[in-house]
Amino acid sequence: MNKSQLIDKIAADAGITKGQAGDALSAFTDAIKNTLKGDDRVTLIGFGTFSITERKAREGRNPKTGATLQIPAKKVVKFKPGKELEAAVN
Repeated sequence: MNKSQLIDKIAADAGITKGQAGDALSAFTDAIKNTLKGDDRVTLIGFGTFSITERKAREGRNPKTGATLQIPAKKVVKFKPGKELEAAVN
């Protein structure tokens, strides 16, 4: 499912227009993005938790040339599914 299909599904299930569903989805994703930028976590009970973790700098290898290179430290987004989501999938 892509973004436009998700917007269509939200609009149909909630009985709202596609424009309103698109605005709601954008507000939702922006809220998660801004919260994660502030190094906070977003927990949706039953669905899951979005959080930020730090990945340390490390040494890597270019698979084409075999040369070693330094991979810088960075922040990565993690998602841990909730029990209800895991139960629905399994």
